[in-house]
Amino acid sequence: MEVIAKRPNSLTETPFTYCPGCLHGVAHRLIAESIEELGLTNMMTGVAPVGCSVFAYKFFNFDMAQAAHGRAPAVATGMKRARPDMHVFTYQGDGDLAAIGTAEFVHAANRGEHISVFFVNNAIYGMTGGQMAPTTLPEMKTTTSPYGRKVDDIGYPIRVSEMLATLVAPYYIERVSLLSPADIIKAKKAVLKALTYNKEGRGFTFIELISTCPTNWGIDPIKSREWAKENMLPFFKPGCFRDKGEEVKS
Repeated sequence: MEVIAKRPNSLTETPFTYCPGCLHGVAHRLIAESIEELGLTNMMTGVAPVGCSVFAYKFFNFDMAQAAHGRAPAVATGMKRARPDMHVFTYQGDGDLAAIGTAEFVHAANRGEHISVFFVNNAIYGMTGGQMAPTTLPEMKTTTSPYGRKVDDIGYPIRVSEMLATLVAPYYIERVSLLSPADIIKAKKAVLKALTYNKEGRGFTFIELISTCPTNWGIDPIKSREWAKENMLPFFKPGCFRDKGEEVKS
């Protein structure tokens, strides 16, 4: 019988422990498939964050490290500089990367560190109880903004990809969505490109993945995707903000 799909060898046999409808599992698979396709499984090291994906090291079937909250890019920088023959990525949520970890990822990007950063944006703190994140939308209700995010008081959500695009050093920056099968196909191409550039030693690559959090949003998985399409995508518009590889071709 012909095999048309299987679990990538870059993933362990450990079942995902994420909430029903969570898209972390989809993101994990896209990364694992790309690493395997590029032949990097035995040369890859990942850095897990503090957050819902804190146990990512249980799911990826290659070397993983655990960083303190927000410090994954700093740890990844040390790994890559100590072992330039290895390939390194971080996997981070919006609370980990865009709040407590802002300094680490911005300066890693500004230095053009030869690492890949995968940033999962679901507009909320997931693991710690559904608090407001730097990416929480205006008027969006969370446990720490029960009346909605008031921009006059708390400010606007941070568009991380656009912010990074103001820097000179990053090699590749793209925002993709995980909200539909078509979106996932596009996301896979972006993840594969980021890791291809990583393999080739091009520089800092950054992929933002628009995701959902059915548990803390308080809506079922299907409705959460529709909500994200209607509310998140207009504010966090998918697109490529920098691709120096394509600039060279043109």
